[in-house]
Amino acid sequence: MIISYQWLLDYLPEPLPVADLSNILTSIGLEVEHIEKAEAIKGGLEGLVIGEVLTCVPHTNADKLKVTTVSIGGDEPLNIVCGAPNVAASQKVIIAPVGATIYPLDGEPFAIKKAKIRGEASAGMICAEDEIGIGKDHDGILVLPDDVVVGTAASTYFKLPPADYAIHIGLTPNRSDANSHIGVARDVCAYLSHHNGKDYRVKFPTLTELSSLPESIVKINIKTEACPRYAGVEIDGIKVGDAPEWLQKRLQSIGVRSINNIVDITNYVLHEYGQPLHAFDMTAIRGSQINVQSLPEGNVFVALDEKERKLRADDLMICDEQGPMAMGGVFGGKDSGITDKTTKVFLESAYFNPMSVRRTSMHHGLRTDAATHFEKGVDIENVIPAMYRAASLITEIAGGVVVGMSDGYPQPLPEVTVTVAYAYIEKLSGKAYGKDAVNNILLALGFTILSSSDAEITVRVPSNKPDVLQPADIVEEILRIDGLDNIEIPQRLNISLMKPLSDDRTARNRVAQLLCGTGFQEIVTNSIVNSKYYPEHGGLVRMINSLTSELDTMRPSMLESGLEVVQYNVNRKNQDLCLYEFGKIYTQQADKYIEEACLAMWVTGNTTPADWQHKAHSSDLFYLKGIMDNLLAYCSVKGVAVSYADGNEVVWKWKNKVLCTASKVSAERLRLFDIKQDVYHATIQWDLWMEAVSAARTKYKEVPKFPAVQRDLAVVLDKKVTYQEVEMVTNKLKIAELQSFGLFDVFESEKLGTDKKSYAMNYTFQLQDRTLTDAETERLMKSLTDAYTTKLNAVIRE
Repeated sequence: MIISYQWLLDYLPEPLPVADLSNILTSIGLEVEHIEKAEAIKGGLEGLVIGEVLTCVPHTNADKLKVTTVSIGGDEPLNIVCGAPNVAASQKVIIAPVGATIYPLDGEPFAIKKAKIRGEASAGMICAEDEIGIGKDHDGILVLPDDVVVGTAASTYFKLPPADYAIHIGLTPNRSDANSHIGVARDVCAYLSHHNGKDYRVKFPTLTELSSLPESIVKINIKTEACPRYAGVEIDGIKVGDAPEWLQKRLQSIGVRSINNIVDITNYVLHEYGQPLHAFDMTAIRGSQINVQSLPEGNVFVALDEKERKLRADDLMICDEQGPMAMGGVFGGKDSGITDKTTKVFLESAYFNPMSVRRTSMHHGLRTDAATHFEKGVDIENVIPAMYRAASLITEIAGGVVVGMSDGYPQPLPEVTVTVAYAYIEKLSGKAYGKDAVNNILLALGFTILSSSDAEITVRVPSNKPDVLQPADIVEEILRIDGLDNIEIPQRLNISLMKPLSDDRTARNRVAQLLCGTGFQEIVTNSIVNSKYYPEHGGLVRMINSLTSELDTMRPSMLESGLEVVQYNVNRKNQDLCLYEFGKIYTQQADKYIEEACLAMWVTGNTTPADWQHKAHSSDLFYLKGIMDNLLAYCSVKGVAVSYADGNEVVWKWKNKVLCTASKVSAERLRLFDIKQDVYHATIQWDLWMEAVSAARTKYKEVPKFPAVQRDLAVVLDKKVTYQEVEMVTNKLKIAELQSFGLFDVFESEKLGTDKKSYAMNYTFQLQDRTLTDAETERLMKSLTDAYTTKLNAVIRE
């Protein structure tokens, strides 16, 4: 949100320096993110003064230059070399002395310094219009009337308004009460009242009372609970045109574009009071009735942007007797808007249900100022004052007369009362506030004290604070106005010991430590994704009220959200990635929603970079398989069966349930994300992983005192025989002395046969109590070769 400093001062009882105001705003929870200086003329003509040319003679070394002496009201005149053709003695001119900064209309600012020009000293500059940003003329210097007083500041002579500042506030969603200049002024006054011990009150604009007017010829008919209040005034005899300069500048100071006087007034009041308004051309209202209602699904509405939109059944619409005129609280219609020919308007001021407005705004992609105010919740008691204010401005600026008024408020919103104990305020805030201090802060914020005792206070919450519903909210209001920085830190702090981490958290930390040590980086992605990623998925959990059309479903897989991160990095030349994320996936089966915890990994690019000793090693499926095997070993998970599918997927099962999978992402999936390099993805079913980890039993044994014996073996097999089958045959022998074995080479050659391949494997044998003899080792190797030749038709290579 942007607040204009000069605009805000209109509502404060006394001016505040912008730096002090910034500190106050941040202290009361309206964090100032940054401040931009806004000037009518860049630089504000600071340092420039009115001077008089005393003498003017040609430069001895330059035909087009002149040497002048200029008085600016000081003791000594200035020597200035000037190249303007129209400079002459006795002229009153604008002088930029040494030290002043010039902001040309077209060009970069520069500081004036002492200089020598063709041998003549020059201590300043006589300025043209475009050189100081007040005009476009560069034919010569700017010559002022003779009666101008020498030494007058240029900013004073040109009557520049004081510098304004655009204050950017990071407004939190719950602070709808501060979503306007008057709302901010109310908080500032409460702060000043509390800290200065005086009664500061907001200076509200003068309103024209319209309650005595006759009923408008336009009758209001509210047909939905989504609109508790709808009011309007009828103004006749207006003239649509440009808004006055002061109004245009006020809107420009907060980044709002001027359209015409009527629309500008509604925008001005929106940012003044925080109450959205809408003006209808009375001649476009068909019939004598305005209906606030919803329309059947599929009705077409043409908005101000001339685009057709199909309505939903719960879209709140403002209709006349023949059809829709506007989306309530969101956007106006094409045929009922203000035009240059409009002479009679119906000015709408209403309270619309925040959820209804947000749903319509998000569904149709219309993020207007009105919608962002309504969806936070506006003050229902502001509906009439804001309408009075706008009507007064319209009659003052655009002419016309208010001829009728209507106010539909069938069921007033219930008042909110909250009771809070003083002891609770001290306990939650950490500060012992006096009873008077609490009462005065709440009164300054607009609360009404219904009852008060030594123990507690009961207050009526003002209608502009829809977020205050419970005692904790009252404490927050007190803390804001007193200032979080004013809470004293006690000399003694009481802390409780942290509870031990859960088994799940401990397991996550262990896995994360191993992955980070291996070179992986953790990512956190949004679990809400685009449904276009899953066109054929039948069990999607779709969002009822999605933020955007691109975030409309809960992810049924973690692959796609990670690929978005890969795409972002690869597009920025960060192509070597090892990523992991703990997250959840969501599916729907019949009427049941299923939520599953997962650990996902993504690997792409090189796993090790090239250096002077080694070439770069690119990632592949087996690298990811190795990571998974390390995790299984690190967590002591036993009894896992591994299987392979088509060379592009590895599956680990525990108790016949899929525990982990690793695969190469399909080219079709990568094209969807415009990724042009291979990506490998793995997923661990975390709940099943925790079962496997819990079932694991770690056994410790003494480091063997006797050496291990290693043997290598090469076997020739049919190409269709996989290494997994070799593993299975080896494991089924259950050789107690065999500590480990592995594949270290695969060889294929025509000499072996067109359908043959060779596996070279290494075996490690060891006993705890003695050294194996050669005969025992040969016997063990023979049992292996016999099994390979019998069950796999292997041929032993010599």
